[in-house]
Parts: sequence; C-alpha cells; structure tokens
Amino acid sequence: MPTFDTALVWFRRDLRHFDHAALHHALAQSRQVYCAFIFDRAILDDLPRQDRRIDFIHASLTELRAALQEMGGDLIVLHAAAERAIPELAQTLGVDAVFANRDYEPAAIKRDQNVATALNKAGRALYTFKDQVIFECDEVLSQSGTPFSVFTPYKNAWLKKLHAGPEDAWLQAYDTEPQQGQLAAAPRALQHMPSLKELGFTPSNLHELKIPTGMDGGQMLLDDFGERMSQYHQTRDFPAVKGPSYLSVHLRFGTVSTRALVRRALLTMRAGHGAGNSGAATWLSELIWREFYFMILHHHPHVETHAFKPAYDAIKWESGKHADALFAAWCEGRTGYPLVDAAMAQINQTGYMHNRLRMVVASFLIKDLGIDWRWGERYFAEKLNDFDLSANNGGWQWAASSGCDAQPYFRIFNPVTQSEKFDADGKFIRRYLPQLAQLSNKHIHAPWKAAPTSLQTAGVVLGENYPKPIIQHEEARARTLQRYAVVKKVTES
Repeated sequence: MPTFDTALVWFRRDLRHFDHAALHHALAQSRQVYCAFIFDRAILDDLPRQDRRIDFIHASLTELRAALQEMGGDLIVLHAAAERAIPELAQTLGVDAVFANRDYEPAAIKRDQNVATALNKAGRALYTFKDQVIFECDEVLSQSGTPFSVFTPYKNAWLKKLHAGPEDAWLQAYDTEPQQGQLAAAPRALQHMPSLKELGFTPSNLHELKIPTGMDGGQMLLDDFGERMSQYHQTRDFPAVKGPSYLSVHLRFGTVSTRALVRRALLTMRAGHGAGNSGAATWLSELIWREFYFMILHHHPHVETHAFKPAYDAIKWESGKHADALFAAWCEGRTGYPLVDAAMAQINQTGYMHNRLRMVVASFLIKDLGIDWRWGERYFAEKLNDFDLSANNGGWQWAASSGCDAQPYFRIFNPVTQSEKFDADGKFIRRYLPQLAQLSNKHIHAPWKAAPTSLQTAGVVLGENYPKPIIQHEEARARTLQRYAVVKKVTES
C-alpha cells in the first residue's frame, strides 16, 4: 500500500477510536487523517421517524467525536447519501485515499463498489479492512475448500485456525495512537453535527430505558458481564434472569471490538477449572455463530430474500385478510399465549428481545400461525436495536427450518411448555403483562385453562383485558406438518 499525504477514515458500523483497523492503517500510511461519518439517507429515509437505533448512533457519535477531538482531530458528520457524499467529501478535503472497515451486507457491498468507482475516477482509492469479525468470507473453509453449511464443523475449524499459530495474529488490538498533529480538525464549514431533529427524527425512549451507549457504555456492559460470564451457560435461557451480555447492539455498531470480546472469553475459559469455563465457552460459541451467519450471507446472498434450502420456497403460507389479522395479533402481543405476548411487548417497548424468546415467537409465527418467516424477519428488522441482516436472517431461517443447520421442520416449540420451562415463576410475563400479575404460577402460562373463579380472583377477563388464544397449538401443529409435507415431496422428486 502506498503512503499518502492526506487520508479520510470513513466510520460506519465501527463507532470507536480504539482497536480500529481502518484508523490504524490510515494513521500508518498517511501524514494527516480526517475522520467522517455519514447518516446515510439511503438507510435513514425508510426508517420510522422515532427509532432507538438513530438515538444510539447519535449518542455514540457524540462520544466518539469528543474522543477524537481530545486526540487532536475531529469527526465530520453529514446527513446525505453516502454513495455520493464520500467521493464529494474526499474532493472537498483533497484527500488521496479513503479508508474504511468492510461491511458484508449485499447493499453495503454494492455501495462500496460504487464509492470505489467514483473515487478511482478522481484519482483516489478506497481501502477496506477486516474489523468486525475475526475470520471473514473465505478464511474458514472445509478441507475441500468449500464453505461450511453446518455450524459445529465451522466452529471447530474456526477454533483450530485461531489456535494454529500465535493468537496475536488474529486478536491483537490495532494501535490507533496518532502522532502529534496527525489527526486533522474539521474545516469550519463541516464542524456542525446534525441534531436528531435535523435528521428528521424525534427522540425515542432509549435513554429512559437506560440503555448504555457508545464506547463507555460498551465497556461498562463488558465489565459487568465479565463477572457473570462463567454462569452464562446456566443463565442465558431464562428471560427473567440477568444472563446475557446485552452487548449485541454494541457489536452491531462497533462501539466494542470483537477482538476484545474473544480475548475476554478465552481469558475466562483459561481461568476456569478442568476443560475450561463452560459459560465463557458457550458465549464464545455465540460470537462464532455471528461470524457463521456473516459467512453464509457472503457465500449465499440469495438467503436475503429466499430460503437457504430452495425446497422450502415451495411452502404455501397463510395469506389474505386472515393472515393479516393473525400477523397483527402477533406483532401487537395479542395471541393469548402469555410468553409470546410478553416477548412481543418487550421488543415493542424496548427494541430488545431475549434470544430464547426470539426462537419462541418465531416458531409461533411460522409454525402455529402459518405465516411466512419473511414477515417476522422484516418486523424484527424494524424493531430490534441490534438488527443485523445476517444474524436476523439466520435466526428466522433456523426457526423456519429453511436455513443452514436449522431445526428439523417437525420440531415445533410448544409456547406453553416453553413458558413453564424458561419462565416457571412467571416473573418475565408479569413484568410485561401486568394484567396477568395476580394469576398463580400454575395458571399464568395458559390462562384459558384456569377455573373461572381463579380468573375472577386475579382480575382477568379473557377476551376483554387479555385475549383468548387465537389458535389451538395442537391443531396448528398438525396443519404445520401438512404444510411442510411439500418439502419432503420436493426433496424426493
């Protein structure tokens, strides 16, 4: 790579100044470095006008900008179409090259190709680097040189590659300490940071929810989880328990470094007893699942709109007004199944949903209501603070049995037994469905089974302050097996 007089670092889903691959390489190769972030209208224009993710990004950028200013630089923040804004900004600043960390989503890849073309026409270059994953694209392949489609062999190969040589080769933090005066201040005309209002958004309840933002928030959550990581394998499935790391939104926007997270998991594993720490090992597996889905999207971009297994595209889903009504009841938490409704209340009110509950509500939508998994995927894409295309798609296709290494089509979660197993005391349900709070632990999972006197004592009137079940699970299960029979026919034909 040549050396440059001036360069521009384009921040995207990497909102931190430390352990940052693109910033490291720009500082190593350039006399002076500008930094910028674009609120991309190609993305923002289609979002609801109140979106917690925009709040999160805005707050995180405020912190990042202050940190860069303390280092002698600044962060230029624009609201524009990034595909045009970056080449224009490069021209305005007179930089020789643009540095960025790679983004693996199809739309982002196309955007970056167009940016690179525009920069090249002006005699500039776009350099991209691996940053948000440990291994990308073709770095973990089977012995035959083909992509994996089953997680466990991929995980084993991933770990083997990590441990094959010095871990520093993959996990070492990037040095981003600039030399005196190396980071450039923003020109006066570009010093204004747009407010939420100027971006066309209104404040959400992000701060009322006390969701930590930015680099400091990510570090605080990591430190807190570090004390609980060894119990992760025992606590992660129970939504009323403080089991998860709650770092997913920070991973999504890069306010934490994935290298730091993997280092922390390995350190905790080695501090454990015997074969290592089960909690940390389980959490590391979740980080590897994230990279597995990135890899799947890279090698199989058709999964964005179609089933990973083409045979599953032959399934006939419910349609028409009946399907619309069922979907609306699911979205609004009016199914009559308390764990499902509480989970939907959680995502609607907070933008977060516990991972176990994501599986439960997805299975319910697909295999109880017979609704196309893509409907649920789109709803999650709109609501989730941590929405990530590859993981969201992978999770929904797993639930639909149409994805790689998915659950068998005949495995259908029973929403009542899931509730009894993972929220036995009804603590999570009571938090999000206070109208059921007075029901006993026995009846809160299936209120329609309670005696009329029990309902009356608890102040529950089915059909009024809490809905009756919109579907009977056993009947729905039978219909699902019939619906999925087409998969077997297509596979055998």
